[in-house]
Amino acid sequence: MNRRHFLQVALGLCLVCLSWLAAPLPALAMGGTQIPLGEPAPEFTLPTNAGDGEISLADFRGQWVVLYFYPRDFTSGCTIEAQRFERDIAEYQARNAQIIGVSADSVESHAEFCDAEGLEFPLLSDPRGAVSKAYGSWLGAMSLRHTYIIGPDGTMQARFLGVQPVIHSREVLAKLDELQQAA
Repeated sequence: MNRRHFLQVALGLCLVCLSWLAAPLPALAMGGTQIPLGEPAPEFTLPTNAGDGEISLADFRGQWVVLYFYPRDFTSGCTIEAQRFERDIAEYQARNAQIIGVSADSVESHAEFCDAEGLEFPLLSDPRGAVSKAYGSWLGAMSLRHTYIIGPDGTMQARFLGVQPVIHSREVLAKLDELQQAA
């Protein structure tokens, strides 16, 4: 066996071993450690442009919460995702579900974004990423595009880490139906 062939085989074996080591860690994703399903969702209180100026997860106990993190107001993917949630808001309300968006943008940016897009659901400002980090949805200086469904009891029920903005709202509604039928 020549040296080049030996190195190719060794590299291949190393890659196989690394994939085996990564396999038992399904709770890790880009952005950090994910809260296990069935565990309590991290509590938070963040400033918002809606209502009294602050929103806490505890405000929605007894309701399903669709908590979605997104990178930036006014960007194409984030705008499409928000528009789809807004389009389907009556269906979420019929399922006793509240939509909440979180990004590092300011309250003022959120207010402008809500006005421009006609959004009725609250957007929360997480400029330092404390809540985004707690949910494993922070990378560098922005939130990642992750969504979590939190049950009426405050536990994590589902997560979406590979979000496609165009179809995402329909995926979340389908998952809510599945979870509510199982409850």
